[in-house]
Amino acid sequence: MSRPSNILIANGHLIDPANGIDDTRDLYVVAGLVQGVGQPPAGFQPDLTIDATGLVVCPGLIDLSARPRESGQEHKATLTSETRAAAKGGITTFCCPPDTDPVIDTPAMATLVRKRSERIGYARLLPVGALTQGLEGNQLSEMAALQQAGCIAFSNAEYPLANTLVERRALEYAATFNLTVMLRPEDRHLRDSGCVHEGPVASRLGLPGIPEAAETVATARDLALAEHTGCRIHFRGLSTGTAVRMLAQAQNQRLDVSADVAVHQLHLTEMDVEGFDSNCHVNPPLRGLSDRDTLRSGISQGIIGAICSDHQPHEPEAKEAPFPSTRPGISGLETLLPLTLRLVQEGVLTLPQAIARLTSGPADILGLNYGRLGPGSTADICIFDPARHWQLRKPDLYSAGYNTPFLDWDFTGQVTHTLLEGVIVYEAD
Repeated sequence: MSRPSNILIANGHLIDPANGIDDTRDLYVVAGLVQGVGQPPAGFQPDLTIDATGLVVCPGLIDLSARPRESGQEHKATLTSETRAAAKGGITTFCCPPDTDPVIDTPAMATLVRKRSERIGYARLLPVGALTQGLEGNQLSEMAALQQAGCIAFSNAEYPLANTLVERRALEYAATFNLTVMLRPEDRHLRDSGCVHEGPVASRLGLPGIPEAAETVATARDLALAEHTGCRIHFRGLSTGTAVRMLAQAQNQRLDVSADVAVHQLHLTEMDVEGFDSNCHVNPPLRGLSDRDTLRSGISQGIIGAICSDHQPHEPEAKEAPFPSTRPGISGLETLLPLTLRLVQEGVLTLPQAIARLTSGPADILGLNYGRLGPGSTADICIFDPARHWQLRKPDLYSAGYNTPFLDWDFTGQVTHTLLEGVIVYEAD
């Protein structure tokens, strides 16, 4: 990785939604900060010039959910492999859910994972603190202390809370300290032992289904408690059209609620499970076509403010059992940008909208100072070639997880450079 220096990024198409920029402008980086947009700072002399002619220059991408698997599951992936994959995908900041081993429920653990990623240096890891001790769903964690240790939000990951009283107490605690709580809306009783969307495909394949109501009932409960407590909540990974409509109504009523969607939910449906493809085993499950279209509409209208990878790398054996016994999740860091660009190609989003859902959108949800490139901003930068055609191949993946249904897909748009605080952490060959 190159050391910080005076860098001129010349002739690029700068897209910075937070600052309303969509134009050809030069970018001037000094000591890890953006010090000029269009015009150089006084006395600027570049040590390095990146010719971005024909390329898009935008803020580094921010991913609200990516599991590097370290600590505790290094047989699946490591911080080194996954932060390198993030850099290759143009991602400079990602949020790590608390279900590491040990759980991120103490200040010491939060500091450990953050410091480890800083030493490696390819991407910025922001820990999400556990909502309850050990993620067991009963006793609340010391959220205030975890915030002081660098946790930027709080979640119980995929683990259910014991009951609605525990959730109420957790949201009241978080509201007292103005903390954001990330919730995965799912009623565990309605989910039962399901592994795919409850619908015609599940019936045809003989697989236990997860009804849409498992998400919508939980969404209604969470919205009611958010209104009651005044807590700021973020729905992590919506999958149903009904939940999107409920979210829109809550936002119209001025509730402080937001949501993201995993990028694979915007492209795949329950039909992709045909053939028992375990790489399409995800949680929440791939839903019907109408759900996918409503999710796309929610992203386009800004009801859903962020697109994330929901990156979950697995070792090969985790996907080789009978479908219900395989581990859910997709390795998604390196496909977050190209799959989002495909939405532009399909007319779902404009290019500035797509960039916003990957940069300023997630930054605003968490109150981060990243995701923008105005003067004085941290020089987290993604540069990509919007016209480059390429194919996702297993040997080219940096991630240790090869569990993706997008292998052999053809994409248009590929990262050429990623800068983290003015340091080049990835440069295409």
